[in-house]
Amino acid sequence: MFDRLIEFLNEAGYLGIAALMFLENVFPPIPSEIIMPAAGFGAGQGRLNLLGVIMAGAGGSVAGALFWYYVGKWIDADRLRRWAERHGRWLTLAPRDIDRVDRWFDRHSGKAVLLGRLVPALRTLISVPAGVFGMSLPRFLLFTTLGTALWTTLLAVAGYLLEGQYRIVAAYLNPTTNIIVGLVVAAYLYRVATWRAT
Repeated sequence: MFDRLIEFLNEAGYLGIAALMFLENVFPPIPSEIIMPAAGFGAGQGRLNLLGVIMAGAGGSVAGALFWYYVGKWIDADRLRRWAERHGRWLTLAPRDIDRVDRWFDRHSGKAVLLGRLVPALRTLISVPAGVFGMSLPRFLLFTTLGTALWTTLLAVAGYLLEGQYRIVAAYLNPTTNIIVGLVVAAYLYRVATWRAT
């Protein structure tokens, strides 16, 4: 898979990096933990420019985050409250929970988005509450761009510095991502099983 990905990135260049990072955010075909180190490796071989790799990766990732932000805007807090009244168990939310999260997000939205963009598996999810609870677009873009730029830079530089050993990045990060996803799914199933409307 790595060799095919490198071939694709060498042919598609920065546009290919941006497209893969956009898709990774909308519906992850290949995780960023593989895309960006492979692109950084390409830069280390002189086929791409490291700054161009980082900018393309961050740009594609921010575009994907915007997609989910607007999904959240479409849902909005009022619609989410109505869904919680009808389908509270499956959302594991009661209408009062939404009000509580709304207040929390008003106070901590910047930190939540910035740090959320650095956590595998939560990188995409954090965009939805930002849209649902009305975080302003400029503020969302600022914190999303900062967090995304840091994440893509770390991964690309790791691939650049490790050169032929760049697979090590994915070898360490992929299991971490799987563990986080597993914990999120387990927490959700636990909440569904123990959910009470009161």
